[in-house]
Amino acid sequence: MAGQQPQPRNVVVTGGGTGIGLAAARGFAEAGDRVVIVGRRREILEAAAESLGPAVRPMVCDLADPEAVDRLVARLPERIDVLVNNAGSRETASGVGTRAVLARWRGDFERNVLTAVLLTEAVRDRLPSGTGRVITVSSVAALRGAGSYGAAKAALHAWNHTLAAQLGPSGVTANVVAPGTIAGTEFFGGRWNDAESNRRASRTLVGRVGAPEDVAAAIRFLASPEAGYVTGEILHCNGGELLGR
Repeated sequence: MAGQQPQPRNVVVTGGGTGIGLAAARGFAEAGDRVVIVGRRREILEAAAESLGPAVRPMVCDLADPEAVDRLVARLPERIDVLVNNAGSRETASGVGTRAVLARWRGDFERNVLTAVLLTEAVRDRLPSGTGRVITVSSVAALRGAGSYGAAKAALHAWNHTLAAQLGPSGVTANVVAPGTIAGTEFFGGRWNDAESNRRASRTLVGRVGAPEDVAAAIRFLASPEAGYVTGEILHCNGGELLGR
């Protein structure tokens, strides 16, 4: 009927308690969707859900643990219209020698790759044909290079190509958003200050660093009905810090 409001979608956002994930969850909730935010830290998730309103539910899960993912999936909606794989962080283990190298590489792979792959595989049968959307958040580090972290993010790009090919025949799309420097996240920890912000802003074409809402807008576009003919792509969201390739 003319003027009829669209039905709310079921949206799952991992890493939804802070930063980009929180901004994405807010945008979906404000559009009238039902949102589940997933993460490892209960207090942060619950505080985020309370701030976003009754349409948002928090669910605690270590997404690199297959058994934990299975338990999570049992609690998720039977239909998942949009999956946003945003969970990820940089492994902070330091030291030298092969054991330290192993800890860094394994940590970055588990935190950034397995957290996306395991959940996506577990829910792919719940993505509705013709309208389902998978959006995975990567990083400019995948192209610029940043050791084990950049390698893990680059692995998401390769995986998404395969995922898009697998889901394409059912009309489900799979795309990546690759942010540049984004303020207002936990990525930089105590290393972020005005000097660092200004330095990074000078590397962009628009003269500023990004905000979580900039990336959330890109995520919402790829999740929209209008993006139904876009799949297998990497959408760069970096203000011209690094041009797409």
